[in-house]
Amino acid sequence: MTINCNGKLISLHQPKVMGILNVTPDSFYDGGKYKDHSSILHQVDKMKNDGASIIDVGAYSTRPGALEVDEHTELKRIVPIISIILKEFPDTILSIDTFRSKVAKECITNGAAIINDISAGIQDEKMLTTVAQFNVPYIMMHMRGTPQNMQQQTNYNDVFKDVMLFFSERLLIAKSLGIKDIVIDPGFGFAKNLNQNYELLRQLEMMRFIEHPVLVGISRKSMIYKTLNSTADQALNGTSALHMVCLQKGAKILRVHDVKEAMECVKLHNQLNA
Repeated sequence: MTINCNGKLISLHQPKVMGILNVTPDSFYDGGKYKDHSSILHQVDKMKNDGASIIDVGAYSTRPGALEVDEHTELKRIVPIISIILKEFPDTILSIDTFRSKVAKECITNGAAIINDISAGIQDEKMLTTVAQFNVPYIMMHMRGTPQNMQQQTNYNDVFKDVMLFFSERLLIAKSLGIKDIVIDPGFGFAKNLNQNYELLRQLEMMRFIEHPVLVGISRKSMIYKTLNSTADQALNGTSALHMVCLQKGAKILRVHDVKEAMECVKLHNQLNA
């Protein structure tokens, strides 16, 4: 199981860690933390040294109720960051967290290797054709609505079955356009309430029947800190606990704020399953 990132084959036989770099002022955990070139490069360097195989850069906060960011602002935030990172660390595999095809195109042209789309191509009808044109790996996530209204769209007959049906439909379209390397993300916290998040997690191993690698993004999310009556700042231990559950259930990529601790989970998981 591999994905081709700018000509470099990344094996997912053993799970990988994707480090989060938000260059937004309002992300739920690290919003506004990385404002200048120095802090951005320091964080990338730290994540790479801690073991991140991929750095996921986002310039549009997708937390519940986040403010809308126009395309021009998103481009202005993210494109210069790609150049800065790749100039300093040219071997970095950059993933771009965007649902806009124009942002994806500009970022790939400037050296990004992966597109991570929270809408699976639904919010921008040109996204799938753009990804196919550039032949880059594509992460498609399950969500309903937009970050602004998704938490009002949690009415499912069966959340797991509905998510699986969603992926079967989106994968069919993506493959018909020629997209080869596809990763699926069940979208914990996106148009799902707390109980639905845990129902998805309980059945996560069943997603192997889709026969695509599964990415999990649960780092410091409310499904953890609300259960523990704490905060995102205090949710690292709970995050690590659920990361191990996800790995045991077949997750191949962990998208995380805390790379060192996630890598420890991966190493322990690998030893347990050696």
